[in-house]
Amino acid sequence: MKLQAAIDRRTLLTLSACGALATTLRTSEAAESQRKFTMDLCPGRIGVATDQRGTIDLAAKYGFESVEPNGGYIAGLSGDELGELLAYLEEKQLVWGAAGLPVEFRQQQAKFEEDIRALPKIAKALQSAGVTRIGTWLMPAHDELTYLENFKQHTQRLTAVAKVLADYNLALGLEYVGPRTLWSSKRYAFIHSMRETKELIGAIGTGNVGFVLDSWHWYTAEESEDDLMSVTAEQIVAVDLNDAPKGIPVEEQIDNRRELPAATGVIDVGTFLQALVKLNYDGPIRAEPFNQPLNAMDNDAAVKATSQAMKDAFSKI
Repeated sequence: MKLQAAIDRRTLLTLSACGALATTLRTSEAAESQRKFTMDLCPGRIGVATDQRGTIDLAAKYGFESVEPNGGYIAGLSGDELGELLAYLEEKQLVWGAAGLPVEFRQQQAKFEEDIRALPKIAKALQSAGVTRIGTWLMPAHDELTYLENFKQHTQRLTAVAKVLADYNLALGLEYVGPRTLWSSKRYAFIHSMRETKELIGAIGTGNVGFVLDSWHWYTAEESEDDLMSVTAEQIVAVDLNDAPKGIPVEEQIDNRRELPAATGVIDVGTFLQALVKLNYDGPIRAEPFNQPLNAMDNDAAVKATSQAMKDAFSKI
């Protein structure tokens, strides 16, 4: 009787454990099915040097769902060449992510004016290719301009950029840069948080400007889920996903020393991604680790490692 009871008890525990595992798997699968964002490949962010078709090939090979469009390359294509590229993208079952902004607005006025004169041609080409998102980042400090002077300059220049992009139905995403080690490195600190970026977006006021959110900057700015939930999906143009090295206080983290998503667990990637699911964000999410060991890999190895890291991170939704 005692032996039978022990067997029955082990059977019950086994069945309970299996049931709990099945429930967990169903919950994870349900959460994964709810996500609308795409796993996006941006080769330059992981140290991979390749052309647009090469990016598409690598993305398809390793399970990505979208790719970064190269605006300069696309602008140089004929109509027939663009049609062939779009057919190839569709054949590989991929869509476009977000392009990079080809305008240097942080430096001298002459350079800004040169770049913005060239912007309509690139913006028109991106629109023709079906691209709707473009993003850039904000330098969080300046040696010469005070916060207010810098804010006025950013407002003026980025308003001009946003107006050009609006003519071609392109949304502009702005990425704040959070590490204290960077925004305190120059005489005058500038925008380095979500709240400050909202103020800049409001000052621009063109209606097509939003955020490039980055888990690294969210973490280094010491922000929370509430901060993420304070925006709408429509205000998020693109998202970057990273982790941070272990054993370093948040205020001492260095911007170009990051880890692949979910590599260390320092950044709460689960909370970050779950917030995006709750918001119904439907744009690209790409890895941007600035990681030297990853950069040293060959193209295939780097893309494969990035793909696995992204999938590991998505499993935490």
